[in-house]
Amino acid sequence: MDLAIRDASNKDCENVKYLIFTVLKEYGLVPDPESTDKDLEDIEAEYINNNGYFGVVEQGDRIIATVGVRRMSASTCEIRKMYCLPECRGKGLGRQLLQHAISMAKQRGYSRAVLETASPLKEAIALYKKFGFKPYSPAHIAARCDQAYELDL
Repeated sequence: MDLAIRDASNKDCENVKYLIFTVLKEYGLVPDPESTDKDLEDIEAEYINNNGYFGVVEQGDRIIATVGVRRMSASTCEIRKMYCLPECRGKGLGRQLLQHAISMAKQRGYSRAVLETASPLKEAIALYKKFGFKPYSPAHIAARCDQAYELDL
């Protein structure tokens, strides 16, 4: 599956939230619009206007996948909100999203990428490891996450 990833804007916020919250619930994870997922209220401020990136993949008129690169510091970004609808999985889209996120991070001058994830997301964790992400222990981790990974870019 080789679909175009386009830049997101605040016009996409509601559809992005719908996709992400649907996938979270599928895996028994709880959406957290007041904290962990608050960044989805204003994608432009949280990502685009803050030396980050947020992209979506559309099929027809619906968003089927998302990925974000969010500034943590001058040298470190976090890869966030990488989700894909169930019917679009297993076709290489996750690999394409992760490659794109890493490319966007490098273009923005980051030398390190981190991410947080949860044990039920086994396919995603396997993908991160395949890309060379290594486990690390952050000072803080989101409530629904139990693992964190880092990659030198």
